[in-house]
Amino acid sequence: MALADSTFTEPKSSLRARLDTFFAALGQGFNAYLERETRFDQIRQLDAKTDAELAEMGLKRDDIPRYVYRDLFYI
Repeated sequence: MALADSTFTEPKSSLRARLDTFFAALGQGFNAYLERETRFDQIRQLDAKTDAELAEMGLKRDDIPRYVYRDLFYI
């Protein structure tokens, strides 16, 4: 006895597939935007601190980008 797949599979070039691809790419761009904005906010907050406050954290002003992106790069 053979089992038949009763679900309809649309061709890859279908409108649904193109929309899926579009929204997947849009989502990736949106995630990157949110990540960048979150880090930019952190950079702004750290940059607003005085040099003494940064020193208490063990940072110099030049270290802010390295500190904020430390999980992405080993510098």
